[in-house]
Amino acid sequence: MAMAVAQEQQQRAGASASSPPRIRILDSAVMRPSPLPSGSAPPECSLPLTFFDIFWLSVPPVERLFLYRLAPDADVPAILSNLKTSLSQAVRVFYPLAGRLRLTPGTSNHYELYYRPGDGVAFTVAEYDAAAAGGVDDDIDGLATDDPREVARIAPLVPPLPAGGAVLALQATLLPGRRGLAVGVTVHHAACDGSGSTHFLHTWAAATCARADAPSPPRPVIDRSLLADPRGLYDVFCRPAPAPTADGEMEFFKAPADQLLATFTLSKDDVQRVKDVVAAEAARRGVAPPRCTSLVATLGFVWSCYLRAKDDTKAMATSAARTGGDRARACLLCPVDHRSQMKPPLPDNYLGNCIGPALCLAPREEVAAAGAGGLFSSCATVAATINEAASGIGTSSMDAWGDCIIGVASSIGMLSVAGSPRFRVYDLDLGFGRPEKVDIVSVAKTGAVAVAESRHSAGGMEVGVSLPRDGMDRFHKCFADAIAAGQNQS
Repeated sequence: MAMAVAQEQQQRAGASASSPPRIRILDSAVMRPSPLPSGSAPPECSLPLTFFDIFWLSVPPVERLFLYRLAPDADVPAILSNLKTSLSQAVRVFYPLAGRLRLTPGTSNHYELYYRPGDGVAFTVAEYDAAAAGGVDDDIDGLATDDPREVARIAPLVPPLPAGGAVLALQATLLPGRRGLAVGVTVHHAACDGSGSTHFLHTWAAATCARADAPSPPRPVIDRSLLADPRGLYDVFCRPAPAPTADGEMEFFKAPADQLLATFTLSKDDVQRVKDVVAAEAARRGVAPPRCTSLVATLGFVWSCYLRAKDDTKAMATSAARTGGDRARACLLCPVDHRSQMKPPLPDNYLGNCIGPALCLAPREEVAAAGAGGLFSSCATVAATINEAASGIGTSSMDAWGDCIIGVASSIGMLSVAGSPRFRVYDLDLGFGRPEKVDIVSVAKTGAVAVAESRHSAGGMEVGVSLPRDGMDRFHKCFADAIAAGQNQS
C-alpha cells in the first residue's frame, strides 16, 4: 500500500508532462491505530452507510490544506516523528477511518465502511521542490496568502486517496527553506461529514500537544444504528457512481488550466453592516426582517457578489430560456447539520454524515442587484431556506432531495457551500502554532465556495473562491465594491 501511495503521489505531483514534479516524496507510510490498553488493535467492524452517507458516495473527496510557519530553529525530524505518533493515537479513536468503503458482501447496492485489524491511514512526507516550482512565491509567504494562487501550485500538497476504497489520507510537505509545513488532508465524504472529519483533526492536534491541563476532545460516537431510516431513503439516494477521470479522481467539472483559488474576508464590522442593511431594507418594505446570522449574512453577501461577477446579458437570456420564465432563477446550495433535528437527536460527536441540502432559489436579477435590494433578497432567501430545511426533517420533502439537486443543477446551475465556521479550523495547533492559512482545495473541482472563521479577527468570516483568472478579477471587483459601499454608508 505504501508503494502504491508513493506512485500515485509522484503521478499527481508531475501531472504536467512538460514540467518536473513540484514535490519530492521522502517517505510513505501506513499509520495503523496504536494498540488499545489491552495491547490489541481495535476490533474488526462494518459500519453500514446510512441514507445520509450514501448521498455523498459519488462526490469528490474533501481536500483541506493547512499551512504552518516553522521557527528557524524548528526540529523538523522531531516534528514529523510526533505527527506520526500522534496520528496513530488519533486513528485508534477514529479507527473506522482507517478502513475502506466496499459493497456489503452478498448485496448489489448496499455499501459499508469496513475496518479490520492491520488497516491504516496513508501518511506521506514530502518536500516542496522550489527549483521545479520555478519561483520564490511558492514558500510559506507566497502560499499562505489571500491573494489568488494557481490551483496547480497547491494541488500537489494534498494527497489522493489510495485505491481500494480508502477514506482518509494525509500528507506533510516541507516548504522551501523548511520555513513552513503544509499538512494536506483528504477525506471521502461518504465516511463522515465536516463535523466528523474536523473532530478527528482536533483529536490529532490534541495528541500532538498532549498536556495534563488540556482537556481532550470527546470521543466519537461510532454507532450507525442511531440513525433510523423509516422512509427507506437509502434506496432513494443510492445512485450509480460516475466513472473516475484518467487519474482516478472524480470531478463535477473540468477546471481550466488557469483556475485560481483566493480568500475573501469579511470583518466583524463588515458582517454587522450587512445585517444592518438587511434590517433597514426589511423596515423600508414593511416586512419582518429575516433571521440574519453571521453565516447567513456572509453567504448572502457572497452569493450576490458571485452572481454579479458571472452576470452578462447573454447568460441571463440563455438561463431564462431554459427555465421558461421571464426572469432566470439563481440557486445557492447550503449544507445543514441535522443532528439536533433527528428523532431522537444524534450526539454532536456522532461519526458519520448528518447533513442535508438547503436549496436556496430566487430570481437571479433580484439576488444579483447591487446595494440593499440584492442583499435583502439573498439573505432573506438563505435564512428562509435554511429554516425550511431544518423543519423538513422526517417529512416527504426529504424524498426529493436528490432529484431536486440534479434537476436544478442541470437546468439553472448552482453555487454550493463547503465548510463552516463551527469547525474552528484555525484552532488546529499541531504542536508548532496555529495555521497561517487554511484552504479547501477541492472547491476547484466542485465549484463550491469554502467558508471558515476569519483568522484575522474574532467575529469575522473568510470565504475561499475558485474561478478562472478573468472570473476571479470580476469577483474581486464586485466584492471590493460591495465592501466599500457598505463602509461608505456607515
